[in-house]
Amino acid sequence: MFGALRQWFDPEDQPTVGRTPDYRFSLANERTFLAWIRTGLALIAGGLACAQFLPPLSVAHLREVIAIALLLLGALVALRAVDHWARTERAMRLGQELPGSKFPAILAMVVAAGALLLAAAVIIKAVQ
Repeated sequence: MFGALRQWFDPEDQPTVGRTPDYRFSLANERTFLAWIRTGLALIAGGLACAQFLPPLSVAHLREVIAIALLLLGALVALRAVDHWARTERAMRLGQELPGSKFPAILAMVVAAGALLLAAAVIIKAVQ
């Protein structure tokens, strides 16, 4: 566990494994990492916006629940991004298969479920 965390913060300090991959692949891996970080930041910004600007909803504390869920999801995405970047870089250096991930599909389902729940809340509020 601590070895993986150490690799995140001190990649230069770790003994280099395998051979250096083509720099284009490393840069593509970094661009993917940055795209995930942007996604995490967007979720965090959405959580802060909900907490600050969303008026109180008909269900008690729903606004706070939405805000906290978005903030936690943003943090999870950011942590997952750095872990995936490190595992992918290591796999490229060792000439192994790139690590697969179910995370994008799970994230998509969570976001879609959240959107459907919010759409239902808006419809219920409109009908009342």
